[in-house]
Amino acid sequence: MYKRLSSVLFPVMTLLLIGAIVWGYQENQEKNAILIKAENQYQRAFHDLSFHMDKLHGEIGNTLAVNSTSGSMHRKGLVNVWRMTSEAQNEINQLPLTMLPFNKTEEFLSKISKLAYQTSIRDLDKEPLNDKEFKTLQVLYKDSGQIAKDLQGVQNKVIDSRLRWMDVETALASQSTGENSIIDGFRTVDKTVGEYPDMDWGPSVASMKDKRAVKKLDGVPVTKEDIHRKAIKFADLGSNPEVQITENGKGTEWASFTAKVKKNKDSAAIAMDFTQKGGILISYTDERTIGDKKVDMDLSRGKVDKFLEHKGYSNMTPVMADEYGNMGNFTYVRKQDDVLIYPEKMTIRVGLDNGEVTGFQASDFVYEHHAQRPIPKAKLSLDEARKKLNIDFKEDYSRKSLIEDELSNEVLCYEFGGKVNGANYRIYISAEDGSEKAVEEIKTPIKSK
Repeated sequence: MYKRLSSVLFPVMTLLLIGAIVWGYQENQEKNAILIKAENQYQRAFHDLSFHMDKLHGEIGNTLAVNSTSGSMHRKGLVNVWRMTSEAQNEINQLPLTMLPFNKTEEFLSKISKLAYQTSIRDLDKEPLNDKEFKTLQVLYKDSGQIAKDLQGVQNKVIDSRLRWMDVETALASQSTGENSIIDGFRTVDKTVGEYPDMDWGPSVASMKDKRAVKKLDGVPVTKEDIHRKAIKFADLGSNPEVQITENGKGTEWASFTAKVKKNKDSAAIAMDFTQKGGILISYTDERTIGDKKVDMDLSRGKVDKFLEHKGYSNMTPVMADEYGNMGNFTYVRKQDDVLIYPEKMTIRVGLDNGEVTGFQASDFVYEHHAQRPIPKAKLSLDEARKKLNIDFKEDYSRKSLIEDELSNEVLCYEFGGKVNGANYRIYISAEDGSEKAVEEIKTPIKSK
């Protein structure tokens, strides 16, 4: 009997064991493939960052090298500076540096980008670069060269020692950043940038700094205990959830807290970022797994409206919608006195398996928000502004909007939504002088309610 039973069970158990080994091997291979892909993406972004910082240095040099009256070459050089800066900023965003203070360098690049763009769009034949702007470019040439040199030093260490960015991500997540050449290198770069003397960037860049770096949020600095309470209340996962609080950028202007709240150890976490001053929520992410698409964007919009109202974001209006597979994105702006306030915007993600909100990014809303924003009076009527439209434009709706123009000035506009050339567009006509302030193509129009 035992022999007969063994003769049956032994092959079965052998097959099960082999199956488990094969399954484990495949799982391990898939995991390794994902890690290799992530590592390759990080390495590509980092090497591209080093390349574009070197190119940025070169383009500033090219702009300075030509004759001081060469408006066309200055414009070409500044456009290239703006393009290289944008590339560098994009690559920084692709690296796992969110927990590492790198804000000085990012702010420095933002200022270069703003300066280059604002200068390149003006008529340089009528208003050429002045002595002050040349001096600023000379300082930027020197400083960008030092940043490029420092990044190349980090790049050489990465190549020579075969360092991995996945180790950086792990070290930052665990806050054990003691011995890591990449982290140390980026800290050195940021420290160097932070020691650069202040420059006269001009009024357009100064206004950007006022909005993002100098502007003080209301409220006093909060503690981890304050964030603990706020996170539990906003997550609304019951009376005794698991909460983990992490402090980011301690001692810097951009200090913040990250809170992760879980109903229990087996449930998906809800991650939230709060400002250190005032404890204001700036981002929210539900880390649940999104299933197959079962609902449409219209149903999801209704759920987003209820979510925002329930969470204390009143008078918000959707102005943009995009769908990506089983995910949807909405852009909402605040409405005041029947005027849409575009600077106060937030983006909301939904899972199209059930239409529920899976996250939002509200930094623009937080830093630009006014309880009662001053809105200029319209000098033109709606009909007068309408006459400025293309005669082939088929209008679907019109409304008042407050937007920022290319010089970062807030402008009251009449916003017209409609069709021309077989596509949907929004056209913003100044309510002051009738000029076209912005035009944008809309892939997925939002139906007005």
